[in-house]
Amino acid sequence: MRWGRVYFAVQAAAGAAWWVAVFTVPFVREATLGSLDPIVIAALDLPLFVLASGIAAAGVRWAAFIATGWTLLVALGLAGYATFTGEAGWGVLAMAAASGGSMLALCLVTLGRVPTEWLIRGPFEFRPADRRGDARAHLAGTGLEIVVFWGLFLCVIPIVIAWFESRWRLSVDFPPPAVPIGIAVLLLASALGIWAAVAMSVRGDGTPLPAAMPNRLVVAGPYRFVRNPMAVAGIMQGAAVGLILGSWLVVVYAVAGAVLWDHVIRPHEEADLEARFGDPFRRYRAQVRCWWPRLRPVAVGYGGSHDHTS
Repeated sequence: MRWGRVYFAVQAAAGAAWWVAVFTVPFVREATLGSLDPIVIAALDLPLFVLASGIAAAGVRWAAFIATGWTLLVALGLAGYATFTGEAGWGVLAMAAASGGSMLALCLVTLGRVPTEWLIRGPFEFRPADRRGDARAHLAGTGLEIVVFWGLFLCVIPIVIAWFESRWRLSVDFPPPAVPIGIAVLLLASALGIWAAVAMSVRGDGTPLPAAMPNRLVVAGPYRFVRNPMAVAGIMQGAAVGLILGSWLVVVYAVAGAVLWDHVIRPHEEADLEARFGDPFRRYRAQVRCWWPRLRPVAVGYGGSHDHTS
């Protein structure tokens, strides 16, 4: 709860400072509000955002709900305004960031924690694959996953983000080498991702999907160098697409995905692996880092368990 209250205190102070800048610095007003009348917006925002955040910092839960709800409403409203007019793009980003922070702080104030386990329920719940499936079936499922997930997260979403970046007048010029560098990184990262997916399907008797996870601990191929090569590949792919599109927001999207996966998904995934594979996974985790690859691969057959594949 403490950190949630600290966040709301910082948000209240930042909101007050922003309003001072809005009324004293024309550039700030134009970049964040466009042609909107600041007096009208301030009449609503000061009590519902700044004051409510300050009260929430004292641990008052209803104020946390008001501040968070208003922040979400403003972010959506500004996004619509910026999309229609091409103005206030920086205001959209600021309020989007505040919305995310407010929702996390609201969880801390009301629940005392952030319930990350909600993200791995239903179709995203960790379950081992059907043991009756053979390697060809797992490879087919993995191939379909690659087409769907790469198409969505590396094509559709980045293109939409780049369009909004341009529409909201947030674009910056990338140096000419950005495109060829992006293409090279994308090809290398994609090769790493495919290598890891094939190793998991063939050696692990499963797929990368949470609902059909491997039945055996995979320490083969790129998994001998880094603990989650598919996550490494995905983040590199996202950043590479950002370079190709010339979109700094797409690069931020890739970095945000890395932070989300590392702090929200990975702890649950590794807890599941530890529960299913026990000591072999603990020994593997102690020897192979998650993000930074080893210079020399971990030994084949490392772990010594019948649940362990090499």
